[in-house]
Amino acid sequence: MATPGTCTHFLAVFALISALLIGFYGAGSGVTWPVVFLTAVTGLGLLWLRRRDGRTERRVCVLVLGDLGRSPRMQYHALSLSKHGYNVTFVGFLDTKPHQEVLREEKIKLVPVAEVKGVRVGPKILTYVTKVILQCLQLLYVLLRMETQSHILMQNPPGLPGIAVACLVCVLRGSRFVIDWHNYGYTIMALSHGGTHPVVRLAKWYEHFFGPLASRNLCVTNAMKDDLQKNWGIKATTLYDCPPSIFRETPLKLQHRLFMRLANKYPQFQSRGCEDDKQVERSVFSECDLCEEAVTLRAERPALLLSSTSWTEDEDFSVLLKALEDYEGFIKAGASLPSLVCVITGNSLPCTVTPKL
Repeated sequence: MATPGTCTHFLAVFALISALLIGFYGAGSGVTWPVVFLTAVTGLGLLWLRRRDGRTERRVCVLVLGDLGRSPRMQYHALSLSKHGYNVTFVGFLDTKPHQEVLREEKIKLVPVAEVKGVRVGPKILTYVTKVILQCLQLLYVLLRMETQSHILMQNPPGLPGIAVACLVCVLRGSRFVIDWHNYGYTIMALSHGGTHPVVRLAKWYEHFFGPLASRNLCVTNAMKDDLQKNWGIKATTLYDCPPSIFRETPLKLQHRLFMRLANKYPQFQSRGCEDDKQVERSVFSECDLCEEAVTLRAERPALLLSSTSWTEDEDFSVLLKALEDYEGFIKAGASLPSLVCVITGNSLPCTVTPKL
């Protein structure tokens, strides 16, 4: 049986959709714009009735227009809020599973959204515009159908069209909007299209216009805090990334099992020499006495350097490659430095191991 609140919600959405349809298709049929205006006001009024009550103060929506499993900072936010007694609605793409702590937490509810592609025919601008429109409708549907939240915490970038939609929902439902600034969306777009491209200029205007509308702002560094204040007029709080207690040192036995699995696939992890001893299982980093099942790290092991590939174009991966060249130069000049095994992983690049220096 539908509750009065649910009925009010659907009536409000119906009124707003009706206003849009009347506006688009009713102009030539004698329907006047005052009718459109009144229909829209009715929808807004019904949504206003569903504004915050006392129960919403312990509910927060954490919104990511990206893969939740590859958004560690937003997972930390969700976990931290849940441990402080908040019921968290975690919205985003579920291409990769979030951490088990997030999945096990009873106060965190995952709400998956599908990645919108847009129309795949015609010019690229048509694809982009249709993608933005469809994503707006998708987010409105998801955010308006959930329980009213006291706050919506959103990661930026990506912020188009999420910031505008979240602002609208917060106004309609009396929620407070918080943006966690990781970067600027328009600067990332400029790497592909150039700073003078009309889409990039529109994206910059969009962030400048909607960004200051947030109730609170977080950022990842003091440098970004200063830039937000100086160039955007946004007062933000620096919240450094800090790994939660779910991150612990991996036990030696588990490390060894991982190294042996990698050794079966990549020669850089395979031990060289002393292979006649059948009682000892070795990788280049560790060895296990099979009789006593005791694992130790090898004294002559190389250093392990692990890095993911760039998720966005603004992360210049050539910096690491240049550093490796400099490192090799120091070794050739006689510096006493360990060999390196470099593991580069990522969604767009298979696991690759460079030769030891």
